[in-house]
Amino acid sequence: MPESSETAERKKKESYRITLIGSVGNFALMAFKFLAGFLGHSAAMIADAVHSASDLISDIVVLVFVKISAKPSDSNHEYGHGKYETLATAIISLMLLAVGIGILWSAGKDIYRYICGQELDQPGWIALAAALLSIVVKEVLYQATIRTAKKWKSAVLEANAWHHRTDSFSSIAAAIGIAGAMFFGVKWRVLDPIAAVLVSLLIIKVGYSLVIPCLEELLERSLSPEIEKKIMQVASSFPEVRNPHALKTRKIGDLVAIDIHVKMDGQMTVEASHEITKKMERKIRDALGEKAIIYTHVEPMKVNTPKLKEDSNTSVTPLPPQSPDAAATDRSDKAGGNAEKV
Repeated sequence: MPESSETAERKKKESYRITLIGSVGNFALMAFKFLAGFLGHSAAMIADAVHSASDLISDIVVLVFVKISAKPSDSNHEYGHGKYETLATAIISLMLLAVGIGILWSAGKDIYRYICGQELDQPGWIALAAALLSIVVKEVLYQATIRTAKKWKSAVLEANAWHHRTDSFSSIAAAIGIAGAMFFGVKWRVLDPIAAVLVSLLIIKVGYSLVIPCLEELLERSLSPEIEKKIMQVASSFPEVRNPHALKTRKIGDLVAIDIHVKMDGQMTVEASHEITKKMERKIRDALGEKAIIYTHVEPMKVNTPKLKEDSNTSVTPLPPQSPDAAATDRSDKAGGNAEKV
């Protein structure tokens, strides 16, 4: 069931507001970190600044795609625009991976220089101050963004929230590396690029964990076996429903789409079968979420015996299909008695 226009508008406004707040914070931190990294001669802080720059870019992506994904269904997108949100999440995740690999390469070169006997620069106080400030600001932004993401079940806001959190974690690593390089002497200045390596690995891990579900959704992967089993159990719980089968599932942004075939007594009226499917779909939505999109195809069958009690080890065998000749004979008998075939 698609969101109401009022709910979609509230989601869009709150998503915009928290993202704008984050983008202002990211821009300020990015500028300060780059300044502190260059003036303070800190590889870890420059890496942290690059991460903040990627945060700012991701905020812009969110602002663009949240507006698109909030649009109601139309003739060109009858399932809504939820996949735009998935695409935005994938873009942010790929950016995280790219930034993490870039930082890893840069820090690795500094470590190689140290191993070759070159003396590394000592970080300055401004770099340490920037790292400590970033820890506080980014954690506040994470908490605010993740609350909004959970409220509206928004994958793209959750990805953006984790972008804030990884920046906070990376600032912790940077602060430790910078402080160690400052206070433990020349031999320990390698702690600064080592901290940058730790930052990069953290970023790569989070980016990977976010991008895989997005790619699976874009490639139309089915819902988990546990969820599909729950759907079949709900359908089978109705005594009028026989042999639920041909189940197809997928995600569309924060929605789930379900197609299922069921058999019912062929003598039942259309109105009666419609009421049963409505109840079945209502029960599935109670289990999987109000916004589940469900299409149920009802197939007629002859019911000669009571429905077998099903358990975990028993399934109802589908009826064999009739041959065209048999079906024609059956229709002829019903229409005009025992008419002879010529």
